[in-house]
Amino acid sequence: MTPELGWMAWTAILAGSLWIPYIVGINTAADGTLPDGADPFRRPQDPNLQRPWVARAFRAHLNLLEQFLPMLALVLIADAAGIKSPVTVWATGLFFGLRLIHAVGMITGTARMPLRPLVFTTGWLCIMAVGATIVTSV
Repeated sequence: MTPELGWMAWTAILAGSLWIPYIVGINTAADGTLPDGADPFRRPQDPNLQRPWVARAFRAHLNLLEQFLPMLALVLIADAAGIKSPVTVWATGLFFGLRLIHAVGMITGTARMPLRPLVFTTGWLCIMAVGATIVTSV
């Protein structure tokens, strides 16, 4: 397995596990029902109405999925095309680290302005670096 695919495997494990804080938060809420008496298991409450850390956990999960899909697609394209370079290795490793920092920072509330947008934007630049490597190799 290439280093790029290894980093994507770690990112997939993170993405596949990031639902856990949100579900723990939903299921440990003080009140067991929604204001209208509905069962939260059947219809979960709006994440934005949850405790702040629960809402942030939900957003961290969605945000990771938004960036993971294009990065994974590009890494798979590069792998299928036999495109490997130090840029793709560093970009995928950095991407995983940034996504981990972003998730922890979001859930704990420590990733505030300007850190959170800088982490997100740097992750986007990692995606662009892999994409540019593919495009310039064709």
